[in-house]
Amino acid sequence: MCIGPFTFDYANSSGRNKPTLELNPYSWTKIANIIFLDAPVGTGFSYATTWEAYNSNDTSSTTQTYEFLRKWLMTHSKFLVNPLYIAGDSYSGITIPIIVQEVSNGNEIGHLPPLNLKGFVIGNPLTHEIWDINARLKFAHRTALISDRLYQSTKRNCQGRYINPDPNNTQCVEDLREVNECVANIYIGQILEPNCAIESPKPNKLWSLSPHLDDNFIDTLHSTPDQVLEPWCRYYNYLYSYIWANDKSVQKALHIREGTIADWTRCNRSLAYTDNVITSIDYHQNLTKKDLRALIYSGDHDLTIPYTGTLEWIELLDLSIKDDWRPWFVDGQIAGYVTIYTEEKYSLTFTTIKGGGHTAPEYKPKECLAMIDRWFAYYFL
Repeated sequence: MCIGPFTFDYANSSGRNKPTLELNPYSWTKIANIIFLDAPVGTGFSYATTWEAYNSNDTSSTTQTYEFLRKWLMTHSKFLVNPLYIAGDSYSGITIPIIVQEVSNGNEIGHLPPLNLKGFVIGNPLTHEIWDINARLKFAHRTALISDRLYQSTKRNCQGRYINPDPNNTQCVEDLREVNECVANIYIGQILEPNCAIESPKPNKLWSLSPHLDDNFIDTLHSTPDQVLEPWCRYYNYLYSYIWANDKSVQKALHIREGTIADWTRCNRSLAYTDNVITSIDYHQNLTKKDLRALIYSGDHDLTIPYTGTLEWIELLDLSIKDDWRPWFVDGQIAGYVTIYTEEKYSLTFTTIKGGGHTAPEYKPKECLAMIDRWFAYYFL
């Protein structure tokens, strides 16, 4: 709900009753028509009519999304003239470039209707699992979570292999143990926020893609909200979305077909989903040959998919720098740092969101609205 028209009234809601909504003053719907799509099938309120149809992967899911866009725009043809931007965050860093390429290829070979594709937007994007996770070491060092000595020793002894290191490389294993000890009680979604008190440290927290709380986390919060809501942590806010989305009156108002899902969850970890695209960097490289605009943004306090890794793969695209690293402002205060890259008709804007986490609009909604508003309008940030 961080970019949608509503948000929760946290001050006047509890963990026991259906939370109330309030208007989101920083909704991206103020500046754009947005289709919010639950994809792949099985996420959110989406469902399939056969068990086989729940089996999905990166490429099949992106094909289904492209088919959905074509069908939706044929049905709502008045929107065909609008500029189309494909957007997502986090794991969508894998799928969004594939969708954009499918749309571009479809336009080139004459698929109907032609989609008025202008570009894409990705926040805190996963691009290559190993690459992005390895980048956590550099980020941890830059943000003073580990010492200079430990950083240099880990780089030297592990030689860039931080995920599933050689168990016989005892020096590397020991370094990684020390690194994890330093961050085990850090909330990696935003390193300055409190870690959840009911989360026990994970032995390999830093070197897994999606470290998360135990599966019974929501049950624990829901059953004893008054006992666990102090001190506050980010995950407690997610309890409200769980309660709200599973309320029968809410589902009726949203026209959710009764019986199609058993339980709405924020992150469905039981999907029959295969990660069959190792990296989306090749897709990004292909898109640099197109007449497209790209906006890549990263919360600069996100250790989950840190900006350090994002900058490294952007450098691999070998684009020319049009506007080098500089601050940009909202209300006279630095909101982040931006670099603009170009290649003939292609343009890529990368920006950090100062103080943002995973993902940035949840933490810095005002700054992110200013970012997307200016970028859509072709203004410099």
